[in-house]
Amino acid sequence: MQRFSSLTASIFIIMMAVASCGNARTTSTEQQADNNQPMAVVSEQVHLVRIITDFGDITLKLYNETPEHRDNFLKLAGEGFYDGVLFHRVINAFMIQGGDPNSKTAQPGQPLGTGGPDYTLPAEIVPGLFHKKGALAAARLGDQQNPQRRSSGSQFYIVQGRVWTPEELDRMEQQRGLAFTPEQRQTYTSIGGTPHLDAGYTVFGEVVEGIEVVDRIAAVQTGPGDRPLKDLSMKIIVLK
Repeated sequence: MQRFSSLTASIFIIMMAVASCGNARTTSTEQQADNNQPMAVVSEQVHLVRIITDFGDITLKLYNETPEHRDNFLKLAGEGFYDGVLFHRVINAFMIQGGDPNSKTAQPGQPLGTGGPDYTLPAEIVPGLFHKKGALAAARLGDQQNPQRRSSGSQFYIVQGRVWTPEELDRMEQQRGLAFTPEQRQTYTSIGGTPHLDAGYTVFGEVVEGIEVVDRIAAVQTGPGDRPLKDLSMKIIVLK
C-alpha cells in the first residue's frame, strides 16, 4: 500500500518543488497598526514527541507549517498506534524508516513496508523545510504510482544522510533542476543530509534530542529489504 522502497528509485526522478503550503498559525491577539488596520500577532505552540527504543530516545519537534502531517502523527502516537512497531528499513548514511503496523507481528525475514492505515495524506512540501540530518519526513509510493506525492498515513523516516561537497550540490542542481538556498548549502556541507530528496517528500519535523541514537540505529546489521537482523521496536509518546 505504502511501500517506501520506491524512495531510493525516486532519487533519480525527483523534480523541482511543485507544491508548497502556507504556514498554519494561531492568531492569539490583534494589535492596531499605524494605518488603523488590525495586525495579527502570531504565536505557535511547540509540539514534541519522543521515540523510545532500546538504543535510546529520540525527541522530535513537529512543524506547524505541515499541519495535516503534524496532527496525524500526534493522533496516531496518542492512540498508541506506533507502540511495538519496528524500524523495518535501515540504510546507513541514508535514513531509518518505521511506521508499518504489519511489523508488530512480523516473522523473521518477512518483507515489510506495505502496511498503514486506510488513508494517505496530501503532500505538504514546503520549500524551507528540507532533508537535513535529523529531518523527519513521510514515506510514500513513487511518482509513477503516486503523481500527487501523497504521503503514507503512518510510515515515516528520519534522515541520517552524509556530508556533501559544494561541487556535488552544483551537479545535483544542474542534473535535477534543483536550486539550493544558502541555508541548504551550508547545512548539507556541514551537518549533512539527503538533498536529492528535497521537493519530493513531505518533511514535517526534526530531531531536537537524540541524533546519536539515529546514528546507532543506522549502523545496525541488516538483511534483505534493508530490514535489521535483530528487531528494533519503538514506542512513541506525545510530550506536548
